[in-house]
Amino acid sequence: MSTQKTVRQQADVVEDNELRLDQEKAEQVVEALNTELANAYVLYHQLKKHHWVVEGAEFLPLHEFLEEAYEHVEEGADVIAERAQALGGVPVSGPANQQERATVEFEGEDVYDVRTMFQNDLEIYGDIIESMRDSIELAENLGDYATAEILREILVTLEEDGHHFEHYLEDDTLVLEEATK
Repeated sequence: MSTQKTVRQQADVVEDNELRLDQEKAEQVVEALNTELANAYVLYHQLKKHHWVVEGAEFLPLHEFLEEAYEHVEEGADVIAERAQALGGVPVSGPANQQERATVEFEGEDVYDVRTMFQNDLEIYGDIIESMRDSIELAENLGDYATAEILREILVTLEEDGHHFEHYLEDDTLVLEEATK
């Protein structure tokens, strides 16, 4: 382990940026981005857990769907973190800090039936979608059109995946009722 102890930038400090966004505005956008980043990692960990524990007749397609969903969330989180850094901020990265900053809650360590897990996932998707829309509006109002566009692209994927969860929760199924008992 390195013995170097020089702090190059404190986590809660937003420095000047080369993108020429006023520092006060950048601070507000970085704050919003770090909330979105924290929310993304709460969702990521919940989806990952569900990927590990899903069971039943539809195991394989659900297992694969959850993997795709958490990969989308992680890709979006990476883009959000890089944008926060580009604006002079430090992306929230520690699990405790992410949990503290997040506006959504992890469902916990217990394992639930698939329907309950997916309902919990859909609830977090909805909360994150609303938060993301607020962050887009904030960025727009502060003149940070690039961040707004970046978040819009992530929002499209979130809404698509959330809609897929909604489809899985519909009552129609090919599985015979007797197969579920």
